[in-house]
Amino acid sequence: MTTDAQHAYLEAYLSHLRHERGLSQLTCTHYARDLKLLFSLLEDQPVKQGLTQLTVNHMRRHIATLHGRGMGSRSIARTLSAWRGFFHYLGERHGMTDNPCTGLRAPKAAKPLPQALSADQAVMLVEIQGDDALSLRDRAMLELLYSSGLRLSELVGLNLNALDIRNATLVVTGKGNKTRIVPVGSHAISAIQRWLVARSLMCPPAEQAMFINQRGKRLTGRSVQYRLKEWAIKQGINIDLHPHMLRHSFASHVLQSSGDLRAVQEMLGHANISTTQVYTHLDFHHLAKVYDAAHPRARKK
Repeated sequence: MTTDAQHAYLEAYLSHLRHERGLSQLTCTHYARDLKLLFSLLEDQPVKQGLTQLTVNHMRRHIATLHGRGMGSRSIARTLSAWRGFFHYLGERHGMTDNPCTGLRAPKAAKPLPQALSADQAVMLVEIQGDDALSLRDRAMLELLYSSGLRLSELVGLNLNALDIRNATLVVTGKGNKTRIVPVGSHAISAIQRWLVARSLMCPPAEQAMFINQRGKRLTGRSVQYRLKEWAIKQGINIDLHPHMLRHSFASHVLQSSGDLRAVQEMLGHANISTTQVYTHLDFHHLAKVYDAAHPRARKK
């Protein structure tokens, strides 16, 4: 199979991911990177194999090559998943009979627990003082991230019509363009209302983005990350903070208080409850600390 043919299959597959499966541009970019890596591995072989000639043994050697280059287990697993999906697509749409990735598994890696703020740290972070527009905006954003467990992409993608102030709910568009309704806490509602007043004085009427920059344009994810790190320093939180940590904190704190894993799954927008179950480990970690500090037979002398 020629390089041009490989490129044509790749473009067709990326179009399928974007338009039929509704994946984001960023996700498609990651798929493209992983598949171009496969094509480069094929080019490096002394005996060239086309996509239709690949076997499980070929793919196993390619995985070993990536491992030998120092690629981590999680990255290999993601790359292998991209390859597997691509060959599945070729089988369905282009008659490729055997998927050479069938049965292959990436090396196992320990799953690190997500980092979460303590309840006191979270409150300290979001209670930003100041009446200037940027402070009001940033408090509204951080309150909302912690109040409703939003992803960064969901936050910056919000439009004004997503918020129902009367019912204290928010319509969120998550992964795969799936929508869900999440509750919004009273502190977040109050912060958003104050921000919307300031926003009306700095934004053209046609702009529908809820969170905007000083030029009246939709705020980017990179800007949110930068502002969050700035506020962590100003608020005295000595942690390398990122937006997803507020999502982890939301999930951990709600689960600790309610014990309702299904409700947390629904609010986070997880397709599988196994993804949400990681927060039960965080909860146990919290309980273990309490036990070690309080139980007479656990305290260290």
